[in-house]
Amino acid sequence: MDKNTELPLRHVRVIDFGQQIAGPAVAMVLADQGATVIHIDPPSGPQWKHPANAVLNRNKLSLKLNLKTADGLEKAKALIDWADVVIENFRPGTLANLGIDFEQLRAKRPELITISIPGFASSDSLRRGWKATEAIVTATCGGFNDMGFNRVLMGINPSFSPLPLGSSYATSLAAASVVLALLEREKTGRGDHIEVPIAAALMEGLSYNSYLIENMPLRYINMREAEIARRKQEQLPMDLSYDDLQEYLDPFFRTYQCADARFFYCVCPSHRNHAKRCLRVLGIYDQLVEMGLPDVEDLYQPIADWDGETSIGVYPLPKKWAHIISERMKKAFLTRTSAEWGVLFYQCGIPGAPHRNILEWIHDEHTTQSGLMVKVNDPEYGEMLQPGPLVWFEYVPESLLQPKPRQTIEYDNALILLKQVAEQEITHRPRGSEIKTASHKAWLDGLRVLDLTNVIAGPHSCAFLSRFGAEVIKLDPVTPMYDPLIGIVYAILAGNGKKSTLVDIITDEGRSILHALIRSVDLIVINAPERQIKPLGLDQKSLQTINPDVLFCRLDCFGGPHSGPKSDYIGYDDIIQAASGIMTRFGGAKTPEEHAHIGTLDVNCGFAAGLSIALALLHKHKTGKVSRCRTSLSAITNLAQTPFSLDYHDRVSIDEPSGRNLLGRNELSRFYQTQDGWIFLDSTADELTKMSNIKGLENIESETSIATFLTKAFKQQSSEYWTKAFQIVNIAAAAPWSIEELRSKYTRPIDRNTGIDRGSFSFSFDPNHPSTHSVTQIDNYAIRPSEASIKKVTPTERFGSSTREVLKMLGYNDDAITDMIERKIIGLNWGKEYLPS
Repeated sequence: MDKNTELPLRHVRVIDFGQQIAGPAVAMVLADQGATVIHIDPPSGPQWKHPANAVLNRNKLSLKLNLKTADGLEKAKALIDWADVVIENFRPGTLANLGIDFEQLRAKRPELITISIPGFASSDSLRRGWKATEAIVTATCGGFNDMGFNRVLMGINPSFSPLPLGSSYATSLAAASVVLALLEREKTGRGDHIEVPIAAALMEGLSYNSYLIENMPLRYINMREAEIARRKQEQLPMDLSYDDLQEYLDPFFRTYQCADARFFYCVCPSHRNHAKRCLRVLGIYDQLVEMGLPDVEDLYQPIADWDGETSIGVYPLPKKWAHIISERMKKAFLTRTSAEWGVLFYQCGIPGAPHRNILEWIHDEHTTQSGLMVKVNDPEYGEMLQPGPLVWFEYVPESLLQPKPRQTIEYDNALILLKQVAEQEITHRPRGSEIKTASHKAWLDGLRVLDLTNVIAGPHSCAFLSRFGAEVIKLDPVTPMYDPLIGIVYAILAGNGKKSTLVDIITDEGRSILHALIRSVDLIVINAPERQIKPLGLDQKSLQTINPDVLFCRLDCFGGPHSGPKSDYIGYDDIIQAASGIMTRFGGAKTPEEHAHIGTLDVNCGFAAGLSIALALLHKHKTGKVSRCRTSLSAITNLAQTPFSLDYHDRVSIDEPSGRNLLGRNELSRFYQTQDGWIFLDSTADELTKMSNIKGLENIESETSIATFLTKAFKQQSSEYWTKAFQIVNIAAAAPWSIEELRSKYTRPIDRNTGIDRGSFSFSFDPNHPSTHSVTQIDNYAIRPSEASIKKVTPTERFGSSTREVLKMLGYNDDAITDMIERKIIGLNWGKEYLPS
């Protein structure tokens, strides 16, 4: 085997106490990358009885231990003595109360890395003791309230989504933090204890749904927002039907019915070229131009300076033009099948995808050929289709795409295996008395990064690195292709901690600047399909001639470890939502709808890219090998759909209930209306006896219709009463919060703190943001190491603000810089204002 293709964690030993999704998923990610993982179940087996355990425990060896007995506890500690990493995701203090105290273990072995992934933070005095199921965390974090403009206008609030987004975000964040801690350990010999609360991970994942820019210019307010404001002001009900709602959607951001009666999702707003190509391939561009559709040259000037009321390639369009364009697009889409439009959009470089369900995604020719789905011969379910790896290097060892099925192991054999793997490890890290004292430095201090990304996923990957001390140079074109909504509004979150530089790399001088930057950095990050890489000179051969030591990370939409029919398709978060079944599940088969949360997959794709970069850094440190690391939105959708992204023979049902009026999974796991609001109950039939001890529910065990009984009973008391009553008997229940309520309660004026000590929720309010608008946003607070530091990053600066500084750093003098500015080789801004009005 080529050493450059060896799995990067092949000598790492992990003890996995995880249950449910997040803990086992983190261990699965490490196991996929070569770690030896011993998974510990209680005597009764996994807490979550689900076929997804076959995925979550692949590449692992499982055994059952009773930690409540002296023998079981002693065996667990003996296994930990040979581990590098220990993972748990129980309520804070649970494992310590059983006798496995991470602080004591690390005092004995400072090289040990321990990670806790509780539902709510250990510093959250109100919620740390709650039974924090996935749904309870989501309800508390505002994930089921006001789920997007569509559901607000339709009066659907709250509503349930079965996607385990909290665990999905926490998996990427926690896995990345473990690898970064392993990297630091190679340098110092010290491990760390890390906490990643699922609630905090979910809040970071929902960052685009919680940030607030005050006095937002009207040009960024879409038709749905305007209609919501109007109805609130005039005290009108939110009661739009699905069909009526469609007329409030932008024509370049909506679903269309096709000739085969199936649906196609068109997603190409905010980009001049994509919108034009779309209208041309539909055959309606010329007629719209004849009708006077404006095409403004510079979208970054204030609207008052425009020639015309709107422009092609701007979002949102005003109602007049949105309706004109939509009507013609609806007719055009009816002329071909959804599959035919999918091919045409690809051939013409337009983002869009046919709506498909999860089974079609799992069995798609592309997902199976590309390694996005892989075959695993599970001992219980037989041959299964399971998700491929979350991240990978470009030179993929076949073992990454041939996961071993979950296996059981006897305790004695597990101990022998851990010792054997330890003896095979090749490392020069400090040991014993050579282990250094805690420095409390950031994990990536000194790392220099060139950020060539755009929109959300790519920029978030580099913003993620900045919290660990990386110095990020954000390189953008002098003339932007995206309108200010994407280029500026979205960047207010994803541009934190970066130096913004504008260069036209199409010119010879601009390409020379790019090469100089490549020589000056340790890592390059881009989000683009493979076909765009070589023309930019970012293929391995070209980079080797410029900087042979530079690492390279690429994110894309449909990418997998191998090439597939759709590998070069372009797209966004919404494209994969449509293609992978999320929209069909969320809205229903006949009325598909994008998942309510902006960046549902995008933000996590950025986190996963951070994980892949951490693996590449660790691999390089240990072996000297330079890697090109990868992830994609397609890999992320498989993680976000953990309960669904699998198939096997005789599977009765692959899906849970779907649709926009969904209140939960079943009568014991759903929303109920109370005297003054709502409560989400997340229970099971075996808890009915405990439930009968609650005043008002005494007769529940004898009821023939639990749902009818609870519907009546819950209306007799307040949400607060029921929440406390269920907590007393240790049954999962919570009143749903809105994100607005959380932001109001947990926001503080911006300071030097990162929020990692502020419980489960932490927002910062910046009245002096560089944009000149007051901005409130979630802190970068989900990853909480005990010994390493997390840095408070600087707010997103105006694009081009650091162009002079960066060029001087590269050796250019003032005269040369001024000359290039005048010739538009480089730029200092994109317009008169930071956020154009």
